Amino acid sequence: MTGQDVPPSFRLAYVPGVTPAKWVRIWNERLPGVPLTLTGVSTAEAAGVLREHGADAGFLRLPVDRTDLSAIPLYTETTVVVVPKDHLVSAVEEVTVEDLSDDIVLHPLDDALDWERLPGRPAIERPATTADAVELVAAGIGLLVVPQSLARLYHRKDLTYRPVTDAPQSRVALSWREDETTELVEQFIGIVRGRTVNSSRGPTPPSSAAGSKKPAESKKPTGSKKPAAQAARNAAEGKAASAARKPGRRNAGAPKTGNRQTGNRQTGNRRGRSGKRS
Repeated sequence: MTGQDVPPSFRLAYVPGVTPAKWVRIWNERLPGVPLTLTGVSTAEAAGVLREHGADAGFLRLPVDRTDLSAIPLYTETTVVVVPKDHLVSAVEEVTVEDLSDDIVLHPLDDALDWERLPGRPAIERPATTADAVELVAAGIGLLVVPQSLARLYHRKDLTYRPVTDAPQSRVALSWREDETTELVEQFIGIVRGRTVNSSRGPTPPSSAAGSKKPAESKKPTGSKKPAAQAARNAAEGKAASAARKPGRRNAGAPKTGNRQTGNRQTGNRRGRSGKRS
């Protein structure tokens, strides 16, 4: 574990065929004070390196025992068969597993594919590594079925490869110890998942929250008081003008409010006239 007096660092393991360069570049841009160390590991030993604290996280190939490891699948690779350039397979665009049934197909000990049934005819011995198997293909010993990234990694001018449409495919995942999901691990997960610098999984900082609320609170009272104050002034001015006009409008056509005052006089006059008639 990293002590308080030791600067933080991040150790990243990766299996052959995986190219972590773009994620490492982003890490160095965002966390320049935290050095990232790359460690190449074989497909077979990748999970063990994580369990034995040989790395904080790693790119490995599935399946993996997730009893104590977390894993985020990232992408699935195309499976290809590596053949000499003068092999019949090189004349077609793609093949099936059945097309390889008459050929010797090498099965290295670090095979990255999860086969239920191996294709082709088995070789007398299994090569120790995929790199060794590629050398045997170049020597005309047999063919090799691998993820496309490995065919590119161990490419030779005298070899070529073609997709195998119905072969198992390899899935690459980011993995780490489940009980040690540290802040640096979370940072790297965010980079791999494409989170931006401004993305945040945690709560909004208090300063940011306060800054976002003040404008909203100040706008509402300002927007609501101005119309109300204006309406009050307009009403007051209207009443004053109405009061000033009332004395001179008694004999003219007055509003309903004014008719109530003059209505009594009119009623009285009518009664008077009716009295004279009687």
